[in-house]
Amino acid sequence: MDFDFIESEQSLGRKITACFEEDAVALWKLSEKADSAEMQSELLKWLGRLAPTGYLSLAPEGGENHMRLALAQEALAAISPELFLTVEVSTRIFGRLIADFGTEDQKNEILPGLTAGEIIGSVALSDSEIEFDKGPRETSGTLVQEGYRVSGHKSRVVNAPVAHWIAAKGNTEKGIAVFLIKNDSAGIEVGNPLNTLGYAGCAISDISLDGCVVDSAYVMGPFEDEKVVRSLLAWEDQILTAASLGLMKRSMDAATAYAKGRKKTGKPLIAHQEVGFKLAEMLSLWQTCQLLFYRWAWMADTKDRETQTVRHCAKAFCAESAEKMASSALEVMAGEGFICGNPAEQDFRNSKYLQISGTPSAQSRIKIADNLLDKG
Repeated sequence: MDFDFIESEQSLGRKITACFEEDAVALWKLSEKADSAEMQSELLKWLGRLAPTGYLSLAPEGGENHMRLALAQEALAAISPELFLTVEVSTRIFGRLIADFGTEDQKNEILPGLTAGEIIGSVALSDSEIEFDKGPRETSGTLVQEGYRVSGHKSRVVNAPVAHWIAAKGNTEKGIAVFLIKNDSAGIEVGNPLNTLGYAGCAISDISLDGCVVDSAYVMGPFEDEKVVRSLLAWEDQILTAASLGLMKRSMDAATAYAKGRKKTGKPLIAHQEVGFKLAEMLSLWQTCQLLFYRWAWMADTKDRETQTVRHCAKAFCAESAEKMASSALEVMAGEGFICGNPAEQDFRNSKYLQISGTPSAQSRIKIADNLLDKG
């Protein structure tokens, strides 16, 4: 395993960082108070900045290129957690869903605008209070002359209020299908953005489908097996693991800057042993999570048979470590950290989303244990 990134991988990270200055990140935060139309307009600006770097079109090709993608994802996740999650759902989940499972016509119509930063996508997986990988699946499509008539309810859909296209997964008589629905289609109702514990700058809402007719040209599947579901989960886990690393860097930077800039008994806080030890523990945890995440990416590139097990290890460990890291940063920053608005406080709240989304931490442990039983 080569731990040294090549120049092309490093340069992409630098290009992404260069897209955002302090004022740009602050401007994105204003979207927390904007309505859906303003949020969509704001997001398209940042997508337009990212598009020339090649970030929006970056995805594993032929099962390779995970390392380069992982490095780029970590760079953006450390700049703005909200922007990262919004962009990744649009490009890496919605976009890759079309690239891997869509028809040529679907790819030709949607992907160019998506990679150019002119289209925002969303993927509606979870039915109301139902785990989408186990069923039953409330959302269903009935075959009609025009295509499929789709009805159901999707909960907590990232990007739904700002998306141009929504990919909704549902059941048909012949198996799972994914329905590509424009946000202004008859029969679709997108709810108001939800107030969430973390990721406050993201547009997340419920979706109701009431006899929404989807032309056959905009249907993926039906699929007889769960391959599309497994793929979506794997992509989401990668995104959430990268998000965890971004949160950890932000918390580390905030705590370190505070410890260097404040004094106690005439010397910087960082010179006090209890603070220095806390920062040392934080750095060790962050470095460990990075190694685990990049080991998973390397295994995915080399098609190692243990890739999926390590994916679950990385997802659970990194998501839970992000909360520990933010908590430690709050301890270092003391009363200053308890005031809303600093990165450590924001990331403490953000970290809970990472633990319950994608493959939840408890379910990751079950899958890891199942793999150990199979090996035994």
